[in-house]
Amino acid sequence: MTLILHLLRHGQTALSREDVFCGSGLEPELTAEGLQMAQAFAAASRSMPWAGIYSSSLRRGITTAQPLCEELGLKLNALENLNEIAYGKWEGLTKEKVERDFHDDYISWLADPAWHPPSGGEAAVVIAQRGLRVIEEIKSRCSQGNVLIVSHKATIRIILCSLLGIDVGRFRYRLVCPVGSVSVVEFTLHGPLLRALADRSHLSEALRSLPGT
Repeated sequence: MTLILHLLRHGQTALSREDVFCGSGLEPELTAEGLQMAQAFAAASRSMPWAGIYSSSLRRGITTAQPLCEELGLKLNALENLNEIAYGKWEGLTKEKVERDFHDDYISWLADPAWHPPSGGEAAVVIAQRGLRVIEEIKSRCSQGNVLIVSHKATIRIILCSLLGIDVGRFRYRLVCPVGSVSVVEFTLHGPLLRALADRSHLSEALRSLPGT
């Protein structure tokens, strides 16, 4: 058996629903619907043999991972290196306000977020480095089996780009990652293989149809 990573984005928060910049500097709670997303994933995944469960150290990541951990009695490994990108001065702001108040930085970030960070925040290459350190740590601990990683929209897309050989600077334009979705990567003899991208089949139609990202 090979190592299979399941990268789950946390459930809905009020800030994801409103589509504002929400990075490592903010700690919104899951909405009632976000909690339902976490519980739905746990219900759909409890029969799978899990070799480990990891999450970011942010509250929305931990809360999303908890239902499955409690269901199976597994320890949760919460790691700061899985946290969302730091949006710096953009935290909590709409895209329109950021474009107005930080116009030059915003345009540079849109063009190439790999090397141009949000104002006072992190560039994508930094998230790639810390995310891949977690992957290597997991691989050193567990050479096979299913491992869950609960993380965030930008972080998951950046990790996927890094594993799949996609330009990290294109993470916003090549991969989707809605709330409550899971992407699956298997480590084969030929390298990482994407088995699923942004799968939400474990969610009800009502949860899948919620507005926001």
